[in-house]
Amino acid sequence: MTAGDQQTAEAFATSWNNLPAGSVYTNAQFEDWFAPVTRADAEGRRVLELGCGNGSLLVHMAGWRPGYLEGVDLGASVLSATRNMETTGHPNWRVSKGDLTQHTGDGFDLVYCIGVLHHLKEPKLGLDAVVRNTLPGGRFHCWVYGHEGNTVVRLIVEPLRFVSSRLPWWVTKYLVATPAVAPYFVYAKLLRALSAVLPRTALAWLPLYDYSMWISQRGFLFFRHVAFDQLVTPQTVYVRKETIEAWLKTYPEIDAASSYVIARNGNSWKFGARKCASEETRS
Repeated sequence: MTAGDQQTAEAFATSWNNLPAGSVYTNAQFEDWFAPVTRADAEGRRVLELGCGNGSLLVHMAGWRPGYLEGVDLGASVLSATRNMETTGHPNWRVSKGDLTQHTGDGFDLVYCIGVLHHLKEPKLGLDAVVRNTLPGGRFHCWVYGHEGNTVVRLIVEPLRFVSSRLPWWVTKYLVATPAVAPYFVYAKLLRALSAVLPRTALAWLPLYDYSMWISQRGFLFFRHVAFDQLVTPQTVYVRKETIEAWLKTYPEIDAASSYVIARNGNSWKFGARKCASEETRS
């Protein structure tokens, strides 16, 4: 763990612990993030989330009825994660505070890390933990911001983040994120309205088109939540597809034929693989 990772965890904890109870995501968003992983990969199995925040994804994962579900986070958001999990009625779960890059459990059939690796000082150390905690024959799944498709975000958000991440959380949320995201909210809603009357080819060239069509299904408070998460954290890495592919090649225990890197909303990457079913590694 680096000092930067601790600062990031504390920043996110102020975000997650000042949200209403329950998940901030819809079930459709949850399933979109996880595809090609499905309920069949979790039901009755041991499942681990590294970087669980307030448990928003754990709550949905509990609906897939894993045999055992565990969440780990470095920040104080484990308090809200615990409260949210208590409402699910799931019989066998645990939320613990700890450095995900150092976490070593008893092994899991499914390990996932959504929206966390790109906030680590050394994202590859986080992926090492994901793979390390996956049992032979099990699978892992991650999601990160892409370098590709995020030019506008990198040009606008990064300078704001340099200042906003040093401010009190309530200043960042209400006096920076709220007015900053308002123009984008209008832009995304306008794109959705235009998409009803114009062909995709007439609009797809516009910045963040695919992402805007996804997020425009939600209201302003969700837009602000996303903006606040972007602006409150002191560090973010935008990962190239070729970097992910290079990462995956460093693990001889992965079944190469099962690995995937999938574009999501034109500005992020979902990726994962299965580990070989035995302790023998691929040749």
